[in-house]
Amino acid sequence: MLSLISDEIENYVQKNTSKLPDYLQELIEETYKSCNSPQMISGQIEGTLLQFIVWTTNAKKVLDIGTFTGFSAQMMAAALPGDGKVITCETNKNHAEIAKRFFDKSPHGHKIELILGPAIDTIRKLSKPFDVIFIDADKSSYKDYYDVALNLISDKGLIVIDNVLWGGKVLNPIDKTDHNINNFNNYVSNDNRVKQVMLPIRDGVMLVKKSI
Repeated sequence: MLSLISDEIENYVQKNTSKLPDYLQELIEETYKSCNSPQMISGQIEGTLLQFIVWTTNAKKVLDIGTFTGFSAQMMAAALPGDGKVITCETNKNHAEIAKRFFDKSPHGHKIELILGPAIDTIRKLSKPFDVIFIDADKSSYKDYYDVALNLISDKGLIVIDNVLWGGKVLNPIDKTDHNINNFNNYVSNDNRVKQVMLPIRDGVMLVKKSI
């Protein structure tokens, strides 16, 4: 797996990024203690980036495709006004239980609605528009999520897609998931409906907006 930056730089960046509230630091610790793939949590740096995106877009309605233990939903909810809302989708009951427990610890938890079930079924039933949509779920469905998200996002909204560098494996795809991510990136790059930028943050983050 390609390491984009050294551990020393990663630690330095974390040190110089706004600190997390205690309950979110506790959520990270709980995730690493209780979950098989704790690295899926978006973490302080990416989570704060999401928070800034919600702030700068003046978002009121956010879609989080892939709750995991709820860290990204919490970070985005904290940047919403009092009447804002995050709808977040999860299939794993254990992950959802952890997420809900920590939503209850947050002063912003009331802004979050967690829907349990296949995300693609959930999002096809939602009413548009959304101001920010974060895609961080099963990689085999990225294209499906993206196409539906493009229909749901507002004209000035942003779609944010995680794991687009896939540990550097996009440079030399081998297994099915490697090819799925690489093919997805090519799909977006050739989509004349949008403009996009790929950022080498964490495992790669892509920002997408409609071409208008």
